[in-house]
Amino acid sequence: MPSPPASTTKKTPMLHLCSFGFHKSGIPADTTGHGGGYVFDCRSLPNPGREPAFADLTGQDAEVIAFLQAEPRVQEFLSHVLRLVLQHAQNYGERGFTDLTVCFGCTGGRHRSVYCAELAASELRRHGYRVELEHIDKPD
Repeated sequence: MPSPPASTTKKTPMLHLCSFGFHKSGIPADTTGHGGGYVFDCRSLPNPGREPAFADLTGQDAEVIAFLQAEPRVQEFLSHVLRLVLQHAQNYGERGFTDLTVCFGCTGGRHRSVYCAELAASELRRHGYRVELEHIDKPD
Protein backbone atom coordinates (compact mmCIF):
# COMPACT_ATOMS: atom_id res chain seq x y z
CA MET A 1 0.00 0.00 0.00
CA PRO A 2 1.17 3.58 -0.56
CA SER A 3 3.02 5.34 2.24
CA PRO A 4 1.24 7.71 4.62
CA PRO A 5 1.18 11.37 3.62
CA ALA A 6 4.70 12.80 3.47
CA SER A 7 5.65 15.91 5.43
CA THR A 8 6.29 17.63 2.09
CA THR A 9 2.64 17.17 1.13
CA LYS A 10 0.99 20.51 0.36
CA LYS A 11 -2.14 19.58 2.27
CA THR A 12 -3.53 16.29 3.49
CA PRO A 13 -7.07 15.92 2.14
CA MET A 14 -10.01 15.32 4.44
CA LEU A 15 -11.43 11.89 3.62
CA HIS A 16 -15.23 11.79 3.84
CA LEU A 17 -16.39 8.20 4.26
CA CYS A 18 -19.95 6.98 4.45
CA SER A 19 -22.07 3.88 4.37
CA PHE A 20 -25.52 3.76 2.77
CA GLY A 21 -28.18 1.44 1.40
CA PHE A 22 -28.86 1.34 -2.32
CA HIS A 23 -32.49 0.38 -1.56
CA LYS A 24 -32.95 2.95 1.20
CA SER A 25 -31.27 6.31 0.68
CA GLY A 26 -29.49 5.62 -2.61
CA ILE A 27 -26.08 6.96 -3.60
CA PRO A 28 -25.31 10.00 -1.40
CA ALA A 29 -24.84 13.43 -2.91
CA ASP A 30 -21.40 15.00 -2.61
CA THR A 31 -21.51 17.61 0.16
CA THR A 32 -17.97 18.90 -0.30
CA GLY A 33 -18.52 20.71 -3.57
CA HIS A 34 -15.74 18.60 -5.03
CA GLY A 35 -18.08 16.46 -7.14
CA GLY A 36 -15.91 13.36 -7.19
CA GLY A 37 -14.82 10.32 -5.29
CA TYR A 38 -15.71 6.68 -5.04
CA VAL A 39 -18.80 4.57 -4.51
CA PHE A 40 -17.96 0.96 -3.72
CA ASP A 41 -20.73 -1.60 -4.11
CA CYS A 42 -20.53 -4.15 -1.27
CA ARG A 43 -23.52 -6.19 -2.49
CA SER A 44 -21.22 -8.82 -4.02
CA LEU A 45 -19.94 -9.70 -0.54
CA PRO A 46 -21.54 -12.34 1.69
CA ASN A 47 -24.61 -10.81 3.36
CA PRO A 48 -24.93 -11.28 7.13
CA GLY A 49 -28.30 -9.51 6.93
CA ARG A 50 -29.78 -12.69 5.46
CA GLU A 51 -28.94 -14.60 8.63
CA PRO A 52 -31.73 -14.32 11.25
CA ALA A 53 -29.18 -13.99 14.08
CA PHE A 54 -27.74 -10.84 12.45
CA ALA A 55 -30.91 -9.22 11.11
CA ASP A 56 -31.23 -6.66 13.92
CA LEU A 57 -27.49 -6.00 14.17
CA THR A 58 -25.19 -3.71 12.18
CA GLY A 59 -21.65 -3.80 10.83
CA GLN A 60 -20.53 -2.28 14.14
CA ASP A 61 -21.65 -5.30 16.19
CA ALA A 62 -19.07 -7.94 17.17
CA GLU A 63 -21.06 -10.83 15.69
CA VAL A 64 -21.35 -9.18 12.27
CA ILE A 65 -17.70 -8.11 12.36
CA ALA A 66 -16.63 -11.71 13.11
CA PHE A 67 -18.83 -13.03 10.29
CA LEU A 68 -17.33 -10.61 7.74
CA GLN A 69 -13.74 -10.96 9.00
CA ALA A 70 -14.00 -14.71 8.44
CA GLU A 71 -14.84 -14.23 4.76
CA PRO A 72 -11.72 -14.10 2.51
CA ARG A 73 -13.70 -12.31 -0.23
CA VAL A 74 -14.40 -9.42 2.14
CA GLN A 75 -10.75 -9.06 3.10
CA GLU A 76 -9.66 -9.23 -0.55
CA PHE A 77 -12.24 -6.59 -1.52
CA LEU A 78 -11.11 -4.24 1.25
CA SER A 79 -7.46 -4.74 0.38
CA HIS A 80 -8.11 -3.59 -3.20
CA VAL A 81 -10.29 -0.69 -2.07
CA LEU A 82 -7.75 0.57 0.46
CA ARG A 83 -4.88 0.33 -1.99
CA LEU A 84 -6.83 2.43 -4.50
CA VAL A 85 -8.05 5.00 -1.97
CA LEU A 86 -4.62 5.42 -0.39
CA GLN A 87 -3.05 5.99 -3.82
CA HIS A 88 -5.77 8.50 -4.70
CA ALA A 89 -5.52 10.34 -1.36
CA GLN A 90 -1.75 10.60 -1.65
CA ASN A 91 -2.10 12.04 -5.16
CA TYR A 92 -4.75 14.50 -3.95
CA GLY A 93 -2.46 15.65 -1.15
CA GLU A 94 0.43 16.18 -3.55
CA ARG A 95 -1.84 18.25 -5.80
CA GLY A 96 -3.30 20.32 -2.96
CA PHE A 97 -6.85 18.96 -3.18
CA THR A 98 -8.78 19.34 0.07
CA ASP A 99 -11.40 16.56 0.01
CA LEU A 100 -12.00 13.01 -1.17
CA THR A 101 -15.32 11.21 -0.74
CA VAL A 102 -15.46 7.42 -0.38
CA CYS A 103 -18.84 5.71 0.02
CA PHE A 104 -19.71 2.08 0.63
CA GLY A 105 -23.16 0.82 -0.32
CA CYS A 106 -25.01 -2.41 0.29
CA THR A 107 -28.66 -3.37 0.05
CA GLY A 108 -29.95 -1.87 3.31
CA GLY A 109 -26.92 0.09 4.45
CA ARG A 110 -26.60 -1.66 7.81
CA HIS A 111 -24.18 -4.59 7.60
CA ARG A 112 -21.60 -4.87 4.81
CA SER A 113 -21.33 -1.17 3.98
CA VAL A 114 -21.07 -0.18 7.65
CA TYR A 115 -18.37 -2.78 8.30
CA CYS A 116 -16.38 -1.71 5.22
CA ALA A 117 -16.66 2.01 6.01
CA GLU A 118 -15.60 1.44 9.63
CA LEU A 119 -12.62 -0.70 8.64
CA ALA A 120 -11.55 1.72 5.91
CA ALA A 121 -11.83 4.70 8.26
CA SER A 122 -9.66 2.95 10.84
CA GLU A 123 -7.02 2.00 8.28
CA LEU A 124 -6.94 5.45 6.69
CA ARG A 125 -6.54 7.10 10.09
CA ARG A 126 -3.70 4.68 10.81
CA HIS A 127 -2.02 6.02 7.66
CA GLY A 128 -2.28 9.58 8.98
CA TYR A 129 -5.34 10.85 7.13
CA ARG A 130 -8.10 12.93 8.64
CA VAL A 131 -11.34 10.99 8.29
CA GLU A 132 -14.96 11.98 8.70
CA LEU A 133 -17.32 8.97 8.87
CA GLU A 134 -21.11 8.90 8.52
CA HIS A 135 -23.55 6.00 8.47
CA ILE A 136 -26.51 7.31 6.48
CA ASP A 137 -28.98 4.45 6.96
CA LYS A 138 -29.02 4.01 10.71
CA PRO A 139 -31.15 1.19 12.14
CA ASP A 140 -34.85 1.99 12.54
